[in-house]
Amino acid sequence: MAFVPAKALLLVLLLHCFPVLSHGADSVSMAESPHHNAPSYPPVEAPKQPKSSPPAPSQPPVQPPTQSRVYTPSPAPLPQRSFVAVQGVVYCKSCKYSGVDTLLEATPLVGASVKLQCNNTKNPLVQEAKTDKNGYFFMMGPKSITNFGSHKCRVTLATSPMATCKKPTNLHAGLQGAILMPQKQPPVTSLPKQQLPPYQLFTVGPFAFEPSTKCPH
Repeated sequence: MAFVPAKALLLVLLLHCFPVLSHGADSVSMAESPHHNAPSYPPVEAPKQPKSSPPAPSQPPVQPPTQSRVYTPSPAPLPQRSFVAVQGVVYCKSCKYSGVDTLLEATPLVGASVKLQCNNTKNPLVQEAKTDKNGYFFMMGPKSITNFGSHKCRVTLATSPMATCKKPTNLHAGLQGAILMPQKQPPVTSLPKQQLPPYQLFTVGPFAFEPSTKCPH
């Protein structure tokens, strides 16, 4: 057997092992490279939120029907019973307006008589009064007549003191009889109140007399 030098044997061994080392280095380099056959995964999508419907409008709470209160009016107080008093004014009409229902250019008639007649009893009850300088009259009714029976009373013209103005007219029912109209204002009489009993005031008129002849031309 021929003798192989030690150096030659070492060289053969190195040549025999070099491809293995080279192949191992390539494997290591491929394993260390991040771009070599990297696994691919599908993109991760965010979880989808379910579509929520808008909230239904809230209904107001149903109130139970309230029972309306029944209003019962209190009875009106009954009027107090009192005596009857009547007031009014009497005029003398201008001859220019004779026969016309107007008081244009009329003047108050002093001393004229008016009559209050109440038919509440079997026999009519009559009271009379005269006018003052302003043509105003005020009189108390019969004491047996109260305001409860005033609807049966009427006031008419009686007489005139003026010869040239003595024809009674039916202005405001001065001839056929005027109905008593309740009056809230106090009378303009000059009589002291303490001399008069409690009464309810009524108003009639104004009344008028007129000339019985035509005006002179």
